[in-house]
Formats: sequence, structure tokens, C-alpha cells
Amino acid sequence: MLSYVINYAQSKPRVKQKGKDGVMLKGIHHAAIICSNYIQSKAFYTEILGLTIVAENYRQDRDSYKLDLQLPDGSQVELFSFPDSPVRPSYPEAQGLRHLAFVVESVEASVKQLQDRGVVVEPIRVDEYTGKKFTFFSDPDHLPLELYEQ
Repeated sequence: MLSYVINYAQSKPRVKQKGKDGVMLKGIHHAAIICSNYIQSKAFYTEILGLTIVAENYRQDRDSYKLDLQLPDGSQVELFSFPDSPVRPSYPEAQGLRHLAFVVESVEASVKQLQDRGVVVEPIRVDEYTGKKFTFFSDPDHLPLELYEQ
């Protein structure tokens, strides 16, 4: 059993592991997204954003698709469709997952590619803590997506 201590004395809270050497978490394998229109979302994530299809499965017992998509760094997005799934509010911001952020080499170049493909993108901003450029746009179900400069 993993035990830990949260050290609030630091300006940034951090978790110290007890009884286990090394780092427990190695990275993010995937983020799962439930969409309302499978065909539209599949086209958005593959044709507009350029993610690669790893596997596509239709699960007849659930009347549901599961599409595994991969980014160049190996991380994945799982795209699910379920009949009659409820809408998750993005605005106003609610508890839970706030947005999904993608790393890009150039926010400006990525914004231009998205705009050329008809995607509405917010103005580019600069992170006040890191000095990195970022911006937001939405997927077909209005899930907030972020481009964050490397």
C-alpha cells in the first residue's frame, strides 16, 4: 500500500512517497472523450487535428464505438460514442476535467492550420508563470482543447 505525505510548507505542494523508490506515475497514457456524433468527432480528431487511428471497434452490445487515436509522442485519445449520453457543461466551468492540452512547436503555425480548416480559435495568450504561448479551441461537442507551445 502506498503511503504519502503532502508537504504544504513549500510554495508548491508536492507529494513525497514513503516506502517506494522512484516515480510511481510515468506519464499520461490516454484521455477518454465521449462524443455525441461519432462520425463528426472522428473526422475532427483525425482529419483536422491529425491524430492517427490505432484501433476502431464497434461494441454491438453497447451500441457504442471506441476509437483509439495516437499522437506522435505515443500518448492517446480514446473516443467513445454512447447513445443518449448527457451533455457535460464546459461553460460555466464545472468541477472535473477542465480541458485537454496538446503540445505544439508553434502556437501560431498550429492556429493557422486550424483556422485554414475552419476551426474557431481564441486569441493567443502568454502563460504568466511560464512565458509560454497558448490558446484554446473546441471540439465538435464544445470540449475545450488547448494548444500549448513547447
